[in-house]
Amino acid sequence: MSSTQSIALPPITHALDLTEDQVMIRDMVREFAETEVAPQAHDNDEKHHFPVDLWKRMVELGLPGIPFGEQYGGAGGDTLSYAIAVEEIAKVCGSTALTLAAHVSLGTYPIYRWGGDALASEYVPKLIAGEYMGAYGLTEPNAGSDSGGTQTRAELVGDEYVLNGRKCFITNANHAGVFIVTAVTDKSLGVKGISAFVVPRDTPGFSIEPGEKKLGMRASDWASLVFEDARIPKNHLLGPEGEGFKTFMKTLDGGRISIGALSLGLAEGAYEQARKHAKAREAFGKPLAAQQAVAFKLANMALDIEASRHLIYQSARLKDLGQPYAVEAAMGKLHASETAMRVTYDAIQVLGGYGYSREYPVERMWRDAKLCTIGEGTSEIQRLIIARNILR
Repeated sequence: MSSTQSIALPPITHALDLTEDQVMIRDMVREFAETEVAPQAHDNDEKHHFPVDLWKRMVELGLPGIPFGEQYGGAGGDTLSYAIAVEEIAKVCGSTALTLAAHVSLGTYPIYRWGGDALASEYVPKLIAGEYMGAYGLTEPNAGSDSGGTQTRAELVGDEYVLNGRKCFITNANHAGVFIVTAVTDKSLGVKGISAFVVPRDTPGFSIEPGEKKLGMRASDWASLVFEDARIPKNHLLGPEGEGFKTFMKTLDGGRISIGALSLGLAEGAYEQARKHAKAREAFGKPLAAQQAVAFKLANMALDIEASRHLIYQSARLKDLGQPYAVEAAMGKLHASETAMRVTYDAIQVLGGYGYSREYPVERMWRDAKLCTIGEGTSEIQRLIIARNILR
């Protein structure tokens, strides 16, 4: 037997030890993803359809409450359990995984972490129970990676803040009941003059405009937020005035674990499609998997996926231990998102014409993966974070 024919191509497995609770969550979410999410992923993508039914099922399964305390109706679980849930859903549908990730990491966590008893008690139980979907407004038409360039303004008038400006590319916006947004409260202070606010959907002067058609993540909702003398109660300031930029940067650290887990799931899903096809399909008288060019692609996929898993799981564990994790999260998100791009691209190559066809999921996974190199900070921003740390 030739060396190419003896190459083993095992399925990707979890190399890191998991607790019984983490295994239970993984298996539960995997079954949900395979039996309920996967069957409608293709049609939802084709129709740009946001699946409200799947969101309701995720709520019924308790997924939005995994990393939050029981005092608010959460499961009292950990970040790693939540990341695993995102990963398992992303294996079959990036859009559905993104809906959950944005709701938990961006739409709920900041209120849970910095909202104090009043805001947390008012909103977190409703977000966990699915009464509200959460959304997070940072990006603006002229402030993307340069989030310190926020132009939305907030002026304190009596007992209310009056907001003017707009946000764009806001995930879950059309369905959200509560939003977290940044606005400048003191322009003279630069980023130290940016504050964060909790904005209920029914706020006077606040409206939503439809988002543009997207390359990928088509079954994930997004829209623009418009503030025209929007009046927000003073007690809906999230954290101290002027701390909004810092709050949002810390929120993005956790969000990068989510996007890293999502990227990991997309890569795993594409890898499995390519691996199965390579073992079943024959060319030149033998399985594709026995062709060295294909086998080496699969080997590289497995290597990159396993490295990404270690980085993502480690950053989640550091967060749960209360240790610094920002750099590790940036590394994990960077490696996993770029792995997702490579793996999905190579999966299309392995499947050939079938991979290019819309009837097979790998082209959708490739389109979905691209967002992961942009959201929660582009790859360039992740490299900047890492470089600043290692050169400090």
